Amino acid sequence: MLKANGETIADNRRGAFDYFIEETLEVGLRLVGSEVKSLRQGKASIVEAHAAEKQGIFYLFNMTIPEYTGANRFNHEPKRPRELLLRRREIRKLMVAVQRKGYTLIPMALYFNPRGLVKLKLGIAKGKKLTDKRQTMKERDWQREKGRTLKEGGRD
Repeated sequence: MLKANGETIADNRRGAFDYFIEETLEVGLRLVGSEVKSLRQGKASIVEAHAAEKQGIFYLFNMTIPEYTGANRFNHEPKRPRELLLRRREIRKLMVAVQRKGYTLIPMALYFNPRGLVKLKLGIAKGKKLTDKRQTMKERDWQREKGRTLKEGGRD
């Protein structure tokens, strides 16, 4: 089960529930060979991951890429910090966004682009309060109920 170009490796659906996504950005990742091979097998988790700045460089923390079995002693560490590949303009933009009150950087999706490179969809997000989450759940339930009603109405 190898992942092809343009195919999603991992999603963070919980991120859209817990945060208001203000803007998204496509960024690259600095990976080692065994990590890419593990990703081609479709193994990764970005649910607990977040991005942060450390000494002027942005890193992705807590992303899990399991070890590749064929790499033996040259394997990678599964939860190591991974450097994000950004342009200077994007770095300045993210620095300003993170310094604002309540904003954070969360990964939304990890995928292969059409050229076969691993890309990360990074969201500039502001945390939701409990009432906002309840409202999101109500809207989602209403959309589901509306879809059911329209579906049933068409069968009569």
